[in-house]
Amino acid sequence: MDDQAHAARTMWNCLHDWWTMLPKEKRSLAAADAAIREARKEIDWLGVLPAQASQAVLKAYFQAWKNCWDGRADAPNFKARFRSVMSVDIPQGRDLNITRVHRRWGMVNIPKIGRVRFRWTKDLPVGKHASAENRVTGARMVKDALGWHVTFRVQTFEPKPEPHQGPEVGIDVGVTVPLALSDKNHQDHRRPARTEDGKADRDKWLTTDDKAKLLRLEQRAAHRKSFRKPGQKTSNRLRATYDQIAGLRARAKRRATDWQHRTTTELARTYGVIVVEQLDITNMTKSARGTVEEPGKNVAQKSGLNRSISQEAWGRTVTMLTYKSARLGGTLHKVPAPGTSQRCSMCGFITPGSRESQAVFVCKNEDCGWSGNADHNASRNVLHLYRMGLALIPAAGRAVVRRARRVKPATAR
Repeated sequence: MDDQAHAARTMWNCLHDWWTMLPKEKRSLAAADAAIREARKEIDWLGVLPAQASQAVLKAYFQAWKNCWDGRADAPNFKARFRSVMSVDIPQGRDLNITRVHRRWGMVNIPKIGRVRFRWTKDLPVGKHASAENRVTGARMVKDALGWHVTFRVQTFEPKPEPHQGPEVGIDVGVTVPLALSDKNHQDHRRPARTEDGKADRDKWLTTDDKAKLLRLEQRAAHRKSFRKPGQKTSNRLRATYDQIAGLRARAKRRATDWQHRTTTELARTYGVIVVEQLDITNMTKSARGTVEEPGKNVAQKSGLNRSISQEAWGRTVTMLTYKSARLGGTLHKVPAPGTSQRCSMCGFITPGSRESQAVFVCKNEDCGWSGNADHNASRNVLHLYRMGLALIPAAGRAVVRRARRVKPATAR
């Protein structure tokens, strides 16, 4: 599987180099398909990747360019060996031959690998339960620090849900309070966000024993790294220590993702209309280091804030709320973010100094004087903007396609 994943990554890089090298008038899907077929014949280790998986790489690369042309994503680039996710696509579901061994385990056929056992975590339409409208259409193998995992693509028929009759709610995402709701039903991790010395806890999803083990592994890695000379290859012992550290990080990420799934499912079932802010997370997490001529200020504090924002994974939370709300008949709306934290939700004015601290908001308007939690105040402003008709995205799953003026839609091209 590792060989197939490396071959798929190399196929992507070669395809990207071939595509950007050719003139625009010679780029076509048929020419790229012929180039891939020739490469698999001439390069032996590229032939390790099945033909169907090679075609899946081509389709994914072509779709990446379509997303770029439509303004939904940046242009595709090369995939680095150590920073890209190792994955292999199996586009044909009939080759999988999925069978269930018993309640916990199943067997699947992987091309050029053979029969592989996997943990059965969700019911799949196989055997007598499969039909033309409910069947497995493919799979994808993904590797992380904990090993290889398989994800099945299922085509199923689901009736259109009835409109959700639940109440409206505004949500303000944050670091100290992950999800602050306008009805005060705030959702938190139930874990301390900061350590005893007041610093942000990067490893809050790890238990006390996990943190102690992580500290020992990091000290061991630093000790073994001190013996490595410049330009010398990493030893197997040091690489094994790095793998153990990555395993603990992956475990923490799984716990965070599990909390997001549970929380977003509960919110989608409770509320019919969910309103969030339209945040540019990429710009929010940029470094404050600056340049040599104009160095930045509070670089260490900003880097710590960036790590906390990345750990909360706000974009993934909004994505989960989007498709879960649509599945249950609800809608998700996005409103402009500027001013929601500084504006008073009672009088509607922005008075300097009202945000006294991270958690305290006291309106300095002489005619108001309202006080309360700052995150709760922001969530009320988010809901108020939606009720005023300032929604940027009118319904769940209907994203606004933004493209440059010189770029034509895909249908026009």
